[in-house]
Amino acid sequence: MEKILVVDDNPDIRRLLAITLGKEYEVLEANDGADALRAVHTHHPKAVLLDIMMPGELDGLQVLDAIKSDPELKGTLVAMLTARGQANDYRAGQEHGADAYFIKPFSPLQVAGWLQKRLA
Repeated sequence: MEKILVVDDNPDIRRLLAITLGKEYEVLEANDGADALRAVHTHHPKAVLLDIMMPGELDGLQVLDAIKSDPELKGTLVAMLTARGQANDYRAGQEHGADAYFIKPFSPLQVAGWLQKRLA
């Protein structure tokens, strides 16, 4: 079973995605950027669903940069899940290497469909 890492400081969003994706994937969770990087290096998920605004020293774009710049991890799919929906926010996600950008409130089924297409 493929591993998916959901990174968000909101436990309700993590739970919603875990319920939606749990039948198809092994869903791992992290609530901040530092935990996310530890989980990525430990578990090597196929995809990371990543919030941008999180507490702690690393925001989502910094985590995205760390994943995409690591030769062992740069093949990991990363989708941003964020309330930041302005055009410049979307552009920043693209510039940092995000594979997808979902604006909150997003449809968990839309995220699941994107994962199914990309991981098929």
